[in-house]
Amino acid sequence: MNKAALSVRHLSKTYRRGELATTALSDVSLDVFEGEFFGLLGPNGAGKSTLISALGSLIRPDAGTIEILGKDAAIDWRFCKMAVGIVPQEITVDPFFTVSEILHQQSGYYGLRHNERWLSTLIERLGLADKAHARLSRLSGGMKRRVLIAQALVHKPPVIVLDEPTAGVDIELRHRIWDFMRELHAQGHTIILTTHYLEEAQALCRRIALLNNGKVAAVDETEALLKRFSGSRLQFRVIRGELPANTPYVFEHIKENLWCTSYADAGALSDVLFTLQQAGLDMEIVHVGQPNLEEVFLRLTAQ
Repeated sequence: MNKAALSVRHLSKTYRRGELATTALSDVSLDVFEGEFFGLLGPNGAGKSTLISALGSLIRPDAGTIEILGKDAAIDWRFCKMAVGIVPQEITVDPFFTVSEILHQQSGYYGLRHNERWLSTLIERLGLADKAHARLSRLSGGMKRRVLIAQALVHKPPVIVLDEPTAGVDIELRHRIWDFMRELHAQGHTIILTTHYLEEAQALCRRIALLNNGKVAAVDETEALLKRFSGSRLQFRVIRGELPANTPYVFEHIKENLWCTSYADAGALSDVLFTLQQAGLDMEIVHVGQPNLEEVFLRLTAQ
């Protein structure tokens, strides 16, 4: 049986300001196994950032436990700090230091010395070689994103958490990041990814956890999640009219005026469309074919 790189049990966190209380996490439990490429998905406000902050000991949960490589994060916090590298969404480094200075300072934070070879590797693999002595304030947004990734990896953490690493970056950098992450994953690193690019999660992650309203809506292998919505799917948007009531087809509401139904073959698809047309429905076809992760995401968050 695979060992858990990360084990979260009954984690809860509520933020309070005066009489206002916002529950960010509610009894969240999940495992990420060693060597996994794991997706942590959910809409804005689902609790992903709070969970990541708890992993990095940036916040203290109200209840529950976090274990990293078998160590309790609240007790063996030094070990857990060394075991995890987090790439945050926000640019959090001092803009007046150079790239090289930032990476050496981060190394010192972890008590590391004489690691120039690894820092040079990070700089080279992330395309920062010609910016090593440039101040962060002079770098583009994409270059700053590369520095954040390098900073999170200076101590070669076995568990890497990527919080929206490709948000707002160009295609060249996106491919460079994923090539490097695949390389680290092949070397045995556990990688946890949050992203709004669902095609990335579908392509990279063997298992996925979906958070919604601070709770775990689903945890399963990516293929298993897709198979739950097996069969070819017709997804359509209703512009005007009412769906027919007496038909052999089940129309599932995704959100607002977006609906979907399953069909067995091309003949059945023609029959579905004819049925909707006969009902006088004014509609727009959004997607025809096999389900993708976006559809799973929409349906689970709607539930």
